[in-house]
This record gives sequence, structure tokens and C-alpha cells, in this order.
Amino acid sequence: MMFVHPAFLWALFTISVPIIIHLFNFRRYKKVYFTNVKFLKEIQHESKSKSRLKEILILIARCLTLACLVLAFSQPVLTDKNAKIDLGANAISIYIDNSFSMENVQKQGPLLSIAKLRAKDIVKAFGNGDKFQVITNDFEGRHQRFYSKEDVVNAIDEIKISASVKSLSSVLKRQNEFLNGSSVRNKKVYVLSDAQKSTFDLLTANSDTSIRTTLVPLSANQVNNVYIDSCWFETPLQQKGFIQKLHAIVVNMGGNPVNAGSAKLFINKVPLAIASYSLDPMSKKEIQFTFEAKEKGFNFGSIKLEDYPISHDDELFFSFNSEINISVTLINGKEFKGDNNVEDLFTSDSLFRLHSFSEQAIDFSTFKSSDVIVLNELSGMSSGLLSEISKFMSQGGSLLIIPSTNADIDSYNQFLGSFQLPALQNLDTFSIKTDKIETANKFYTGVFEKMEDRINLPLITKHYKTSRNSKSNFENILTLQNGDVLLGLNRFGNGSIYLSSAPLNDYSGNFGKHALFVPTIYRICFNSLKASQLFYEVHSNNVISLKNEASTSEQPPHIKELNNKSDIIPEIHQVNNSMLLYTRSQISSPGFYQVIKNNMAVLPLAFNYSRTESDLACYASDELIKMISDKGWKNFSVMDNTSEDISKQILEEAQGKKLWKLFIILALSFVLLEILLLRFLK
Repeated sequence: MMFVHPAFLWALFTISVPIIIHLFNFRRYKKVYFTNVKFLKEIQHESKSKSRLKEILILIARCLTLACLVLAFSQPVLTDKNAKIDLGANAISIYIDNSFSMENVQKQGPLLSIAKLRAKDIVKAFGNGDKFQVITNDFEGRHQRFYSKEDVVNAIDEIKISASVKSLSSVLKRQNEFLNGSSVRNKKVYVLSDAQKSTFDLLTANSDTSIRTTLVPLSANQVNNVYIDSCWFETPLQQKGFIQKLHAIVVNMGGNPVNAGSAKLFINKVPLAIASYSLDPMSKKEIQFTFEAKEKGFNFGSIKLEDYPISHDDELFFSFNSEINISVTLINGKEFKGDNNVEDLFTSDSLFRLHSFSEQAIDFSTFKSSDVIVLNELSGMSSGLLSEISKFMSQGGSLLIIPSTNADIDSYNQFLGSFQLPALQNLDTFSIKTDKIETANKFYTGVFEKMEDRINLPLITKHYKTSRNSKSNFENILTLQNGDVLLGLNRFGNGSIYLSSAPLNDYSGNFGKHALFVPTIYRICFNSLKASQLFYEVHSNNVISLKNEASTSEQPPHIKELNNKSDIIPEIHQVNNSMLLYTRSQISSPGFYQVIKNNMAVLPLAFNYSRTESDLACYASDELIKMISDKGWKNFSVMDNTSEDISKQILEEAQGKKLWKLFIILALSFVLLEILLLRFLK
């Protein structure tokens, strides 16, 4: 117990006044003579005993009356042994979780509505002289100020569901930093949340012992949520008129099974496919959509399902470009002669954008925008070419090396050694057939419907024997019948390097005219494509990569929503051959966007709400209490009963249980007792 005004306790010395009066105010008796008093002795003794008892009882009643009055004026407060009661003005910070998980409901309504009611209860428990901060997941500038008791209620009413997601540790850090900037001595933090496990990182939060923190967990009646988690294409290349396979993950985070659920696929607002699924509780399943890309260029799609009450994650937006050109730089040797099978393939297909150069006149600037570089029968490898190829490989490009029969072996091997490729040895002019396709290597995955035992493979008349070093991770793709490698792959840095041991001209075999030639070159080019990111998250610092192509315009690229509602200029960084766009959490609405550069749309984008809030698993009150106990935090507490008005509970926690009214009642009771003693005790 403690006292608000302990100085009044000095008044307890007033109890001595009735005691002194009792001791020194002796009654004076008048003598009355009787003829015979022996019969009165017994009566006199009994009367004195009763009179003394009455006076003592009255004295006790008067002393207790004074004591209770003094204690009432000193305002005693009953506190918990671990509680720290701060008297005087208060600075209170109230965090209201307004994330999507607060859309869940209990019998009194949505959790956000209940959180706002409980926040008003907290405000009601404090005085007009106290100051209040209200903070949500939005971390807006208006949250960094104090409100009066009247204004804070309006601020609470204005809170709405938001797509922003913040961890508890970041919220507490922001609250503590704000309160520590205040001169008010008594600082208190209240956290009203559903304590979702994915964001409520209490164990990693820092405790400020000067600030009293109270957790107010709110629990939903039933936790159910089915949502679309992610999607991806089976291949990195999407083209108009081709059949596409889109995979998606559906997750059931509820306690009930889902039978005969369905998800619909929309491309450019047109429904194209539907997938059915059944899910056990707390499980996920992969579903697949098969459709034909009917429009050329940018395509905007979405996958939809229906679920209640959490609906923010029922639709997943994505985008892709069905008109992608693979940029190829072809460098031919100065002594190259005959039919150029490689160049003929690239020029005959509009999928490729070809830049062709001679070994003696290479424009290295095209390397920045290239996906694939083909070194076709160069006589030798220069140091300048090695330097530029090294930069290209660091950006994740693909390189195909086709040696010349008159190659400078030393310069070749120096070049190949820089990329940990096998060294070339002597030229073998013995005609030999390709023995097999290495099925362990997934290079030809999807090319053959069925791999036959007897398949007509290319005949090679000239090839180089190779020798590997111990550090090489060279993988065989095609092998000759004598065990020599015909085509192999080595992954170097972020890119891939393909080495052919034989020239692909008509003088070195029939590989250039063989049916296997086209899918081999196509696969090398397709593998150079990085699977484009189909979607991003709102309220995040997304990094979007563009090819840094030369341009005379100084207009920076910007990201524009399709419906023209928003248009932002991202932060731009130039990194080697790429232009990186940083959104810096500027995009807050899910949907479809485009990157506009030089007044042209160059990249389709889709943004979705974060799926962090989709996992509705929450901590119970006893779990939070245990975590606080394990951390040994004395300034943290958990308010368990949050189903009713908690203002009284908040007041007792903040200021203790005030007992002055009880002592006033006791003082009046003792006054009444004294009156009764004087009147009825004879």
C-alpha cells in the first residue's frame, strides 16, 4: 500500500487528544450519606465496571474515526507487489493494430472495432491533464504528436484497416523513442493487437524499464482463412499463341477442411481457366492453370477465390510480357567461311534481336543489353575481350564458345582457364557420332516427349579433345562415342558458359544441319532469360531491374498505375549493365502498373498485399505471460479480460486501487457506533 498525500499521516497524532481527555477528565463525585452503605458496595462495584467499559468503547470508536479520516485524506492506494505506481501527469502511447488480420471477428464484432473501444476505455481511465499518443501500422507523421483527452477519441475513430504490416519490436521502439522525448515523468504504453505470431516478435523486442508496457490481446472466435500465396510459370518464356502452364499455391490456415474449393484465372479481365482443390486444415496445395496467351505484349492476370472474413488475400495479381526479344551478340572469326548456321538461325526468327560483328570490329557497348553472346570460330582471344566478357558474366548472361579449327590454342586456353573451363588439346579429325544425351543434365528438359534408346544423333568430323582441371564444375550435355565431350556447361558467377568442342560449320560435321541443332541453340538462349518477377508487395522497398540501354533522353523512368490513379518516380541506381528502381514503399494500392521510360511502357508490373498477415495463428494470453516471465520483465504486463469495459482495470493498473472512499465509510461507521454507544449503552 502507498499514499498519494503521505504528509496527512502526521495528523494521526490527533488520536492522542481523546486519549488525553479520557485519562485526565476525571469525574467528580458528590458525597451522599446513607444510614447503612454495606448493601450498596456490590452495586457500586458493578456500576464502575460498566462505566469503564463504556468509556473504553467510546474512546476506541473516536480514535478509529480520527484514524480513518486521516487515512482518507492521505488517499491510500493498494498496489500489486510488482507494480510501480507513478503519481501525477501521464504520457500514454496507445498502439492499435490495424492490419488485415484485425478484420477477423468475435461475438462483439470485428477485432479492429473492439480494439478502438478498448482504446477509448484506456483514455477514459486517465485524467484531463494527461497526454495521449495514438499509433498504428501506418507510421504516419500525425502519429508523432500528443493529443488531449478530448481530441484523442476522434483520432481513434479515424483508424481504418491498412495494408501496412509492422513487427511488434519496431512498434515498441517507435513508441519508446517518442515517449522518451517527452518531459513527462510517468510514461505508459498500451498495445492492442491480436498478437499474430508472424509479426508479434515479443521475444526479440527491447524493454525500456522506465516505461510501463501493457499488452491487451484480442482473440477471434474462429480462425479461418484460405488464400492464394504465390504463382509462377513453368517456363521463363511466354509467347503469344503458345500454351502456358501457370502454377499457384493455395493455403488453408483454418481449423476446418475445404472441400470442392475453386480458383479462377483471369487474363486481361477475361476468365480463361478454373482449378478445383480440396484442403485439409493447416495445409497447402499446388494447383495448375493451362491457357493460351492470346494477346501480344503486356498481359495482366489475377487468380481469385472467395473466402470470409479475411478477404485481402483472396486475389493475387501478376503480370507478364508475351513479346520478349532475346538480344544476341554474335562475333564471327576473321577467317570464318562457309554457311553460318548460327547466324541463319537467329536472323530467321523474330524472337531474337541479333547484333553481328566481325572479330576485328567488335562494338562492346552492345554487351550491356545482350542476353547471349556467341563467340563463333574466333582465331584467338584478346585480353580486351576477356575483360568485357567477365563484366558480361557478372550480370548473369550466357556465353557460347565455338572454337575455330585454326584457333590459337594458347590464347583460347588462357581465356577458358579464366572461367574454369576445360582446356583445348589437339584437334581430332576422326569422324565419330554423338553417343548420347546426358539425361542427368536437365538442359533438354521438355524438349523430348520420350527419350528413345536409338536416336539419330549428329556426326562430328572435327573436334578438340579437352582436359579438365580439378576445380572445374563442367557438366556434359552431349558426349561423343569415344567419351569426349561435344557440348558442356559451366556455371560461372551469375551466368552460364557453354563450350562446344567442335565448330558448327558444315566442314566439321552435320550438327549445324541436324534436328538437334535448333533446340540446342534455343535452349541456350532460353536459359539466359531470368524468370521475370510476376508480382511485388505494396508498402515495401521493391527493387525493379531494367536493362540500361543507351538513351539520349534525360527523362527518368517512372511507375504509373494503369488507371492513372498514381504515378511515382522511384529512386534510381545505375549498376553495371542494369538500372535499378527502388520503390521505397511509395506504392500502397494493389493492382497493375507499368514502368514508363521515354514516354513508352517498357515493363508490366503487378503489386499485391503482403501475405504475412494471412497466417492468423496468434499467441494466447498465457503464452504472452510466460514469455514475459521468461524474459524477466517487471515493467510488462498482460491484460487478460478484454471482453468488457476495461477502464476500471486500466485505472487500477495505472494508479492502483484507491481506498479513500472505504476509509470515509469506515469513519462514518465509527461515528455511528459512538452515537449508538452513548444512546443505548447504559
